[in-house]
Amino acid sequence: MTTPPTDRPGFDTLCLSDPVLKAVQKIGYDTPSPIQAATIPYVLEGRDMIGQAQTGTGKTAAFALPILSNLDLKDTRPQALVLAPTRELAIQVAEAFQNYAANLKGFHVLPIYGGQPYEGQLRRLARGVHVIVGTPGRVMDHLKRKTLDLGALKTLVLDEADEMLRMGFIEDVEWIMEQTPSSRQVALFSATMPDAVARIASRHLDDPAVVELQATSSVTENIRQRYLPLQWQQKVDALTRVLEATDYDATIVFVRTRKDTAELTTKLEARGYASAPLSGDIPQAQRERTINRFKKGEIDVVVATDVAARGLDVDRIGHVINFDMPGDLEAYVHRVGRTGRAGREGAATLFVTPREQRWLQSIERATGQKIEKMSLPSAADINEARIARFKQRITDTIGSDDLELATQTLTDYCEEHAAKPLDVAVALARIVLGESPLLDEREQPAWSPKPDARPLRVKASDDALRPYRIEVGRTHNVRAGNIVGAIANEANIDSANIGRIIIEHDFAIVHLPSDLPAEKIAHLRNVWVAGRQLHLAPAGPQQNHRGRPTGHPPHQRGSAPRAGVKPKYAKPGKHKPKYKPKPTNNHAAPAEPASAGVSPKPKPKTKSNKSAANKPIKGKGKTKGKQAGKKGVSKSKPRPKPKSKAKKPIKTSDRFKPK
Repeated sequence: MTTPPTDRPGFDTLCLSDPVLKAVQKIGYDTPSPIQAATIPYVLEGRDMIGQAQTGTGKTAAFALPILSNLDLKDTRPQALVLAPTRELAIQVAEAFQNYAANLKGFHVLPIYGGQPYEGQLRRLARGVHVIVGTPGRVMDHLKRKTLDLGALKTLVLDEADEMLRMGFIEDVEWIMEQTPSSRQVALFSATMPDAVARIASRHLDDPAVVELQATSSVTENIRQRYLPLQWQQKVDALTRVLEATDYDATIVFVRTRKDTAELTTKLEARGYASAPLSGDIPQAQRERTINRFKKGEIDVVVATDVAARGLDVDRIGHVINFDMPGDLEAYVHRVGRTGRAGREGAATLFVTPREQRWLQSIERATGQKIEKMSLPSAADINEARIARFKQRITDTIGSDDLELATQTLTDYCEEHAAKPLDVAVALARIVLGESPLLDEREQPAWSPKPDARPLRVKASDDALRPYRIEVGRTHNVRAGNIVGAIANEANIDSANIGRIIIEHDFAIVHLPSDLPAEKIAHLRNVWVAGRQLHLAPAGPQQNHRGRPTGHPPHQRGSAPRAGVKPKYAKPGKHKPKYKPKPTNNHAAPAEPASAGVSPKPKPKTKSNKSAANKPIKGKGKTKGKQAGKKGVSKSKPRPKPKSKAKKPIKTSDRFKPK
């Protein structure tokens, strides 16, 4: 195992090609990061290697720079393949390749991922591509269609291998690796090293060099971490108060879903904040414009999801607000790492509802850092911040160079009207502020969450999700992770928005957002998982969560009851039929109606026939007398018949009992 050097040399000592080195220097990189300094020589040498380092340590340049230095631009077949877990990361890595290859004439890189039309990818592949960056699902699809040739592949990179494992892509990755030449070089990068990733390394890497950075799951000390306990319905008001009371150049607010990015942005804009959403379903060109405006200072607040903010590096970000709790520790570290870059100071605020207290404690245990509790900014705190900002505007204006005309104008005004300079300054301040009050006069709300408070968020099992059936099941050796990974990438759905998955013998039911667009449903029908197309279709109202028919009508004897009449049900063991049909064997004909052989209904008892019925007939036994008195109907039990093999009639209560 190689430990990164402490005193790192410059990029000019790493034997990179001149065009690549000039591009790096033009970008402004002087000293390589630890992972870059340790891994670039191995990749240049063509040796298999494992780089274990966390997100945000510069892994992309660690493999992109040496790959570009070893390229043969005359050969337009794919010479390098980079597998990434998400479409956002694939786009980011492809853009990095393009930037580093600014001086390589004729260089072509192609990102391929789900949700993109095949036609454009096929045209680009036909023209020739040097580097492919893609998600496992779409790369595997091209290989099966024979539209991607890896015969000239020199280097295969697995970027964030542990994330691909978590999303269920690890089997697809192994399949892709088996389709590559045995002579290719493999560079595996991962933040952690689970057993499945270690097995891939042992099976497919040849005597790899191992470079491991000190594994730290903690946040850098230059970032101040705080949490605010509140109720879920108080989050928006709390967010505006925190934004007003803090004085940071730019803020990024993390939410859980892409729908939340749009909704929260609308609420912030209504409160006067220059903000914009950043999520996976926003077109790439629009995302780029948002990031550029964020860098230039045209936007002060960006509301983003985890996937969309992966790799986001904006120097202005001084504050990260976790509006929604992150899904895991890695997500928290990644979010907070968007601020405090390059040794600068930053702040991170975490909104915690009563149900999320345990998760807060888990973060503290895992990072080994205590997160400071904060109080909701009061009106006094907000007013102090407003006054400080107003004073700073005055200071910045006094220091400007173009004040001669304003100075002369105000001097003339004071002389003409015998006005004091201070009175004139106060009047100008009033003009600048307009009708908006400088001070906040709102009352401080009560912010002591009750222990039994319940958030109002929609659970994954409620109406926010809808069941869909896919034609892949246990018999096809599919796992829930495979389904989640394919849908998350191909339809650009955050995995947190995918609900329960029930895998049956030859199909599965997956719960997806009920507002899933029709075009995404159509696209998912043709997506391949475990060697089969999903053929996604709504489970429908007549199917339960397992995709089986529902709504069996209740059993009723005879005709249905009239509307408004409550049917009467006999209590078990209490009902005795008035007419007892004679036992029959299996070959007996069906019973005839009452008019053809069954005694008519007896007349009501009177005093006369009652006394006659009790008298036995002479010459006959007691039993016969009673039978005669009842006109052939006996109250006594019938004489037992010999047991026959005839099947007993099915009782009403037994019809729906499982056999």
